[in-house]
Amino acid sequence: MSDATFHQLLHPSSWKAAAGYANGVLASGQTVFVGGQIGWNADQIFESDDFVAQVNQALQNIVAVLKEANAGPEHLVRLTWYVTDKREYLARLKDVGAAYREVLGKHFPAMTMVQVAGLVEDQAKVEIEATAMIPGA
Repeated sequence: MSDATFHQLLHPSSWKAAAGYANGVLASGQTVFVGGQIGWNADQIFESDDFVAQVNQALQNIVAVLKEANAGPEHLVRLTWYVTDKREYLARLKDVGAAYREVLGKHFPAMTMVQVAGLVEDQAKVEIEATAMIPGA
C-alpha cells in the first residue's frame, strides 16, 4: 500500500456490493481511537432533539477529535454506531446519508450499527465510536 492508498477495502468478490460502508479495511500506520461521540456541542449542550441533527453533530465531534491528531475523515477505518431507535434510523436513512456525506464526504469505512436500550446521556439518540489510521506514522 502506498500513502495514496493507505486503506484497502476488503470485499469478497462473491458478495453483493456494500452500499455506504465497507465490510473490512486493511490499513497501516498510527491508530487513533475516538471514544463515543454524541450529538451535543463543544459545551456539552444538545442543540436539537432531532435524530439527524444529532448524527450530524456526533460526526462533527469525531472530525474535531481527529483534527487533534492531524487526521481527517479520510483516515477513518471503522465506525460503530449505537442508536436508541433503529426504526427512526431506517425511516431517516436518506437524511442520515446526506448528513454523513456533508461531514465525512464519500469515505465509507467498516461500520457496525447496534440498537441499544439507552445511552448515558438521556437526551442522546446516537453515539458513534471511531477508529482511524494515519499512514506513515
